[in-house]
Amino acid sequence: MAAAVAGMLRRGLLPQAGQLPTRQLVRYGSKAVTRHRRVMHFERQKLMAVTEYIPPKPAVNPRCLPPPPRPPQEETGLVRLLRQEIAAVFRDNRMIAVCQNVALSAEDKLLMRHRLRKHKILMKVFPNQILKSFLEDSKYQNLLPLFVGHNLLLVSEEPKVKEMVRILKSVPFLPLLGGCIDDTILSRQGFVSYSKLPSLALVQGELVGGLTLLTAQTHSLLQHQPLQLTALLDQYVRQQHEEDPVVPASGQPDPPDPVLDS
Repeated sequence: MAAAVAGMLRRGLLPQAGQLPTRQLVRYGSKAVTRHRRVMHFERQKLMAVTEYIPPKPAVNPRCLPPPPRPPQEETGLVRLLRQEIAAVFRDNRMIAVCQNVALSAEDKLLMRHRLRKHKILMKVFPNQILKSFLEDSKYQNLLPLFVGHNLLLVSEEPKVKEMVRILKSVPFLPLLGGCIDDTILSRQGFVSYSKLPSLALVQGELVGGLTLLTAQTHSLLQHQPLQLTALLDQYVRQQHEEDPVVPASGQPDPPDPVLDS
């Protein structure tokens, strides 16, 4: 029975192989939208407006309250490594100069680094955020105003200020802001004045010459009085010998010469 009904449907409803259906329903226009939001009844609208929750206003404006404390951020391994490197730079170097890191090309920066390295001056670049966090807890707190924008450090174990200032004068796009020498904070003008000082060897030579001159003067002053006293005593002895009469071998002094009557 089921097979007969299926055969009738196949013959009467389904098209035969190689034939088109006699009718085809085509629907034009947009599809029917049945999901429109229903308009709330007017009475319910009034009820919802009356029963709407109105939160109370805070006694203090939230903008006047202090911000909530931020959770402490854990330092990563890179941050700890950079802090250790910065501490080593400030500990092992006597001269630390702060410059503004302007837009120099890679070739100019490499040439600048090579010229400074000839005088044993190294160029260091660190993130300002880590530099400021290190300076806030150190004795170099007064250097904080210099670290604005992009900065770089010129460091050396010995204060090679004269060579550094001469090189920086040839590069006007790398301004010197300040720094410290032997834990003494200097401005840009302080570095320029320091570079005009004579070298340490020349100052030591002048100091040794001055001390030698003072020693010689002190020695001459100390020897002047004894020598003068000795000369006076010698003169006194000679005068005494000249004034004493000559005593003969018999032990009796010669009689005085007779006075001739005129």
